[in-house]
Amino acid sequence: MASGDFCSPGEGVEILQQVCVKQFPPCALTEEDLIQNPNFSKLLLSLSQHMDESGLSLTLAKEQAQAWTEVRLRKMAWLRYEILQRIIQELLVDYYVKAQDKNLTSEDKKFHETLEQRLLVTELAQLSGPGQETEMPPLLGFEKADLLELMPPSQDFVWMRDRLRLEVEEQLKRKCFTLLCYHDPSSDTDGETLKAAKVWKLPEVLVGEKQQCLEARSQQKEQLVLLEKKRAAYSQTLLRCLTLLQRLLQEHRLKTQSELDRINAQYLEVKCSAMILKMRMEEVKVLSDTYSAEKVEVHRLIRDRLEGAIRLQEQDMEKSRLVLKTYEVLGEDFENLVKEYTQLKQATENKRWALQEFSKT
Repeated sequence: MASGDFCSPGEGVEILQQVCVKQFPPCALTEEDLIQNPNFSKLLLSLSQHMDESGLSLTLAKEQAQAWTEVRLRKMAWLRYEILQRIIQELLVDYYVKAQDKNLTSEDKKFHETLEQRLLVTELAQLSGPGQETEMPPLLGFEKADLLELMPPSQDFVWMRDRLRLEVEEQLKRKCFTLLCYHDPSSDTDGETLKAAKVWKLPEVLVGEKQQCLEARSQQKEQLVLLEKKRAAYSQTLLRCLTLLQRLLQEHRLKTQSELDRINAQYLEVKCSAMILKMRMEEVKVLSDTYSAEKVEVHRLIRDRLEGAIRLQEQDMEKSRLVLKTYEVLGEDFENLVKEYTQLKQATENKRWALQEFSKT
């Protein structure tokens, strides 16, 4: 596949993007970035052919792998020495504990004293070794030959070494069984043979679990990258949806609101008319249940007469109102004549009353 194919939209861009994610994780390039910058995409593609997934060149990556191999070998050697040293220290600590409880046999006492003497002289000899003579004076004035004279007898050393091998093996076996029970608690009830078989396979199991953890961590990183991409895409999609919703509200709902209000008003008007008709029907039903046909006819006649009387009264009232309007045209003179007429009428009535009283007497 040519390098130009990687810069075109489609599958090539996706492949180049995957390469960038693995070998250039800080870049966080998108498809749009690769499409808009084809020359930069070519540069990244050419660089990826000379770099590994960690970002180092192939030569440096090879040297780094060799260096890590050397480090692992030296670390393994140091761990062996450190484990043996700690086991010997634990044996000496157990010796002191048993010595306080007076549970030591003569052979145990001889073994631990020989071991402690040999260990102490060896450490002092290392401190006074050839590498230290040019840098500092001998420790307490002792030469290495003087320290070697303090070594235990060779036959005691050979005997101690043979027993030490057994003690170390037993101590390592207990520690391995403890590690196995910690890793697999169900193995606590197994026999020593089965535990030994499981311990023999335990390194492979731990390496497999470590590899699974590394793969899970790598998958987690890839999932985090995908999650960030989906989160960015989700945010953009959400913004587009909000824009569309705002557009729908502005263009459609506001335009149809007046029509919707008109339809609602018509509906309420029809509903109100229906309620009025229903009330009138209930009123007629109550009246029909309360009065008989004869009573209704009598009430109708009474109502007609009353309505006729009301019409006559209204006609008389209208005539009187017209007469009053005619008299109102005269103004204040008419009011004075009315007052004078009222006084004369009242005086006439008084005299008539007085004449009637006089006639009675």
